[in-house]
Amino acid sequence: MNLARWWRHLSAEGSVRRRFPPRVLDAVQREIAAGEATHRGQVCMALEAALPAGALWRGTTARARAEHAFGVLRVWDTEHNSGVLIYVLLAERAIEIVADRGIAARVAPAEWQAICAEMQTRFAAGEFEAGALAGVRAAAALLQQHFPRDGTAVANELPDRPVLL
Repeated sequence: MNLARWWRHLSAEGSVRRRFPPRVLDAVQREIAAGEATHRGQVCMALEAALPAGALWRGTTARARAEHAFGVLRVWDTEHNSGVLIYVLLAERAIEIVADRGIAARVAPAEWQAICAEMQTRFAAGEFEAGALAGVRAAAALLQQHFPRDGTAVANELPDRPVLL
């Protein structure tokens, strides 16, 4: 058991609402919607202050939690297998991007990791709104490159507003 990790998670309570107040969530929601107008992907952002005690006890990693959220939020269940989850775990300053198989086959993991690194740099500087918006824009640019709009209607299958876990 890593006591420092437990302490980070216990002391992270309320950090999502402080760093992502409603006006920031509104801005991210608008940015996701604007990006989805340019590609056929579906972007979802999930924000979590800390892991639940059971997940900490089991030693759940941020990546495993992101993959769990990917399933629970049904990001995998889009018509064209084009869902992308941007997951933020504030207690660990971790950002993970999980892409559905339709996108993962075309976009290299290093491209997603570069987006995560940029977001982490911004978050470390206290720029949570700028970091979230930069991440959404960068994901939209990749999706536009690999899944551009083709003139057919695309339903909005996932919430554009970030989900607070």
